[in-house]
Amino acid sequence: MRGILCGLVALFLLSSASLAGPWARDPGGFFAALSAEQDREDNRYASLYTEYGLGPRNTLGLELGDTRGERTVLLWWQRALGRGGGPNHWAVSLGLGAIWRDGRHHPLGQIGTGWGRGFDSIPVLRLLSGGGWLAVETRSKLAAITREFPGEPNVIWEDPTYLTPETAHKLDLTLGWHATDALMLINQFRFEQRDDTGFSGKLAVSAVRGLWGPAKLELGVIVPLSGPGEATVKLGTWFEF
Repeated sequence: MRGILCGLVALFLLSSASLAGPWARDPGGFFAALSAEQDREDNRYASLYTEYGLGPRNTLGLELGDTRGERTVLLWWQRALGRGGGPNHWAVSLGLGAIWRDGRHHPLGQIGTGWGRGFDSIPVLRLLSGGGWLAVETRSKLAAITREFPGEPNVIWEDPTYLTPETAHKLDLTLGWHATDALMLINQFRFEQRDDTGFSGKLAVSAVRGLWGPAKLELGVIVPLSGPGEATVKLGTWFEF
C-alpha cells in the first residue's frame, strides 16, 4: 500500500479526473481537478479536468488523460436546459478531441446528458444536515481508429490503413453529501459498455476535504463490481475560483 500511495503522489505531481454535473459553472468561474489512480498491478491513470463558466447556462471544459500506451484530449461544451428555477437541473454536452495510441492520432467525439437535484428537494435526503446532490449522467464516445493492413507479400497498398469505429457508453449515478463545512463524501456507481472489454460496473467512494483557500484534497477507492479490473486507489486535488 505504501508503494501505491508513493506512486500516486509522484503521478499527482506530474499530471493528473473528473467532476462533471448538470449544474452550469458561474460566469467567469473556474474549476480544475488533478487526479491519479493506481491498482496493485501497477496500472495507472492520470488526468486533468477543468471547467470555465462562459455564461449563465454555458460551460466550457477540457479533459486530458494519460495511461499506459494511450493519451487523450477532449474539449467539450455544456448547455444547461430550462430556466433553472425548479428543483430539477438538465444539461446536454458535445465534445471533440483526439486519442494518441501506438504512435497514431485518432479523432474522438462525445455527446452527453445530465440530470441533477439537490437534497433540499428530495423528501428523505433533505433530513441530512449540510445538504448534497444527486446526479445521473450519460456519455457516449466515438473514436475513429486507424489501423494498418496485415502485411501480404508482393502486394503494394496505396493507403495501408483502415478506419475502425470504437464506441464507449457510460452511465454514472452520483450521490454527494456535504458532511461538514470542510468535508464532502461522494459515492458514485459507474457503468460502462465498451467495444473491446464489454460491460463493466464500478463503485467509487471518495472523501474531499478543504485544505486552504481554493484547494481541496481528494482520497478515494474504486472497486469493480463486474467486468475486468482491480481495486484502485485515487488521489487528487481540486481548485475552484
